[in-house]
Amino acid sequence: MNNWIGFKTLFYKEWLRFWKVAFQTVAAPLLTTLLYLLIFSHVLESHVEAFPGVPYTAFLVPGLAMMAVLQNAFANSSSSLIQSKITGNIVFVLLPPLSHRDMLLAYVLAAMARGLIVGLGVLLLSAAFVALPVRHAPWVLAFAVLGSAIAGSLGLVAGIWAEKFDQLAAFQNFIIMPLTFLAGVFYSVHSLPGFWQAVSHLNPFFYMIDGFRYGFFGVSDVPPPVSLAIVGACFLAISLGALWLLKMGYKLRQ
Repeated sequence: MNNWIGFKTLFYKEWLRFWKVAFQTVAAPLLTTLLYLLIFSHVLESHVEAFPGVPYTAFLVPGLAMMAVLQNAFANSSSSLIQSKITGNIVFVLLPPLSHRDMLLAYVLAAMARGLIVGLGVLLLSAAFVALPVRHAPWVLAFAVLGSAIAGSLGLVAGIWAEKFDQLAAFQNFIIMPLTFLAGVFYSVHSLPGFWQAVSHLNPFFYMIDGFRYGFFGVSDVPPPVSLAIVGACFLAISLGALWLLKMGYKLRQ
């Protein structure tokens, strides 16, 4: 790290940015996720058994928690970048002697913090409705941390690329949202026809949710080491891409 004080200042600014409006950035996603849980568990609890011996409501909770982690981590870094670019205050981030590595770490760590806080909130509030076992806590932690880091890095890429709010909304609505909803949040991919199972295995978000769920039940659609290797490779590719964009100053210094 080249500039510890600069990194700490940027991270603190990003932390305050979402924490000062916690009703919007933390409480609102929690409420939305709990509504998903209440509605889907009420409708499908007696009709669906995704894993043998696992109630559908319990199966649903880890998927919803990981979905909340991914969406909120992405929203934090992407919205911060696009707002700074449009209002012009990105110059106050670019002028100090901050390296591109310092910037990446500050933005991604703040995004991870928001995503993990919302995901933890979902798990804690869900405990009021369903008993959730934790068979392998290290797997839960590993996939939560890697998933939030990937979403934070991806948000950084989207924020750098987008020049207007509607471009960022398109990225979120046509890429992030479908990848999340079609990653097995509400179902096991083994219940799908063969073609759609194959398509699901091309979706990196599927491995994050499946591995995260394994930590709770000890059961998964894909062996967790395989999921971890794929998720780790995705993290390296996306974070290196974000680092390269920051180093080049793509759409930031022009």
